[in-house]
Parts: sequence; C-alpha cells; structure tokens
Amino acid sequence: MTSEILRATAQHVMIVAVAVIVAAAAGIPIGVLCVRHPRTGRVVLRVIDIVQTIPSLAMFGFLIPLPLLGGIGVRTAIIALILYSLLPIVRNTVTGINGIDPLVREAAIVLGMTDNQRLARVELPLALPSIFGGLRIATVIAIGVATIGAAVGGGGLGTLIFRGVAMVDTTRILAGALPAAGLALVADLVFAWLERLASS
Repeated sequence: MTSEILRATAQHVMIVAVAVIVAAAAGIPIGVLCVRHPRTGRVVLRVIDIVQTIPSLAMFGFLIPLPLLGGIGVRTAIIALILYSLLPIVRNTVTGINGIDPLVREAAIVLGMTDNQRLARVELPLALPSIFGGLRIATVIAIGVATIGAAVGGGGLGTLIFRGVAMVDTTRILAGALPAAGLALVADLVFAWLERLASS
C-alpha cells in the first residue's frame, strides 16, 4: 500500500508540475499581451473566465473526443489542468503589471528603455509578487482537479480515491485524499514564501 501511495503521489506531482509550468509559460505572456492591448485583453480574459466556469468532469468529457489533444490518459488530464491554471496566472500578471506606479514607468521611459527592456527590467520584476500569487492559486487548484483526472485514466492520487469509493473503502480514500491535501498545503506554503521573498 505504501509503495502504491508513493507511486501515485509522484505521478500526481509530475502531472501538476507539467501543467502549471506550461500554463505559466503561456499565461504570463498572455497577461502581458492583455496589458499591452487592453481591448484584445478584455476578450481574452472573458474567454479564459468562461473556461474556468466549466465543471471539471465536463471539461474532461469535452477533451476526450478531440483528436491529438484528447483521449483517455494522462495527456487529457494535463491539458485540462493547463486550462484551469491559466486564469489565476493571467489575471495576476495583469494585476501585477497594472499595479506598478506610473512614475516608475515614466522614469524607465526617460532613461531610454524600449518596451521590451521596460518589461524585462522593470515591470515583470515588480509584478513578481502578484505573479507568484497567481502561480500559488493555480497550483493548489491543479492539485485538487488532478484527483478528478483519474476518471479519464489520468492517474495520480485520484486513482486511489476512485478505487476506494468503488470498494467503499475509507482507508483507500484517505490514502489518496490525505497526500493530495498535504501536497496542496506544501505548495501553498512554498509559493507564499516565494511571494514574500519577491516582495522584499
């Protein structure tokens, strides 16, 4: 049982890590785009908002029949997690950049910085606490939603939970639920620390 829990936990961590890293790689540039082009940004944010409102089981159901992206297995779970992780990352990136003092931006312009230089040297570093806050929320959400991914063969700790429910076995349910809760708590603490570090 212990080896099964460790294997499921490792798979759960892998699924969540891949999903959040991909979501961050896509979400931060999307957030920057939303700030640079507000009209387009409002449309993009509405679309991401709509995705977030889709119940997780329904999302998995929509993804399964899609060619290349869908199917039964880990890939579908990861894609669903990426979609769910985008909203907090994009919104917090937008909030962080928009929250920068306009005088700081003006100083960067006076110093002759280009838009890209201002973004890399001023805006993103100052927005880091907010971005880490978005990553924190995204990771905790992904850990929870990943347990449901077992319904489509996504693996992870949800496998133990679903098996426990099917067998009416409380011990097996807890074997999946407790490590998932522990992972969410650890992730929350780590990102809270990174958020404070970026603020100092």
